[in-house]
Amino acid sequence: MLAAIFVCAVSALCFGLVTAEMVEGDTQAFDRTVLLALRDSADLADPVGPPWLADAVRDVTSLGSTVMLTLIVIASAGYLLLDGKRSSAMLLLVSVIGGSVLSQVMKAAFGRTRPDVVPHLMSESSMSFPSGHAMMSAVLYLTIGALLARAQDGRRQQIYVFGVALSVAFMVGLSRIYLGVHWPSDVLAGWSVGAAWATGCVLVAVWLERWRAGPFLP
Repeated sequence: MLAAIFVCAVSALCFGLVTAEMVEGDTQAFDRTVLLALRDSADLADPVGPPWLADAVRDVTSLGSTVMLTLIVIASAGYLLLDGKRSSAMLLLVSVIGGSVLSQVMKAAFGRTRPDVVPHLMSESSMSFPSGHAMMSAVLYLTIGALLARAQDGRRQQIYVFGVALSVAFMVGLSRIYLGVHWPSDVLAGWSVGAAWATGCVLVAVWLERWRAGPFLP
């Protein structure tokens, strides 16, 4: 509980700091430098790395797309319901649906446009801050990671499961920067608020479990 509260607080603080810097325009130099470093200086439409890397990164970024996240949520919630874990299924749905609504509200509120420093390697039309892919991948995979880790008896298994969840969310965020569709500060903010939201939802669920003195999570 203490570790989860600490993670939630630190993540929320990081989001606040990144947001404040972005609003004041202090992230522009950093954002531009990172995006340009990932492109060939002679041709900004050509990303660094071997020719196959761009396609591989598009595959990775799809793990944070709306379609993929929806399929994973439906499959996971369906399994939890069939397994009699209705409260866990509800936690997953509340976490993801609430996170999605929060993401859209923040995008509309900040109204930051997509990067114009380098050509985009895939089509995007929504607002840029925070990164929806980075945020929602953190929300979904960290929530599932928490549910799976909680069902494990061994500490090493718990660390492994949560480590995989963190790695997937991390790679999805990096893919958005590589493809040039998000400023790095968008992704940092998405990771931060996504982690804070997912951890907060799990904390509420654990509190309800103890308050009701009954099984709430597996």
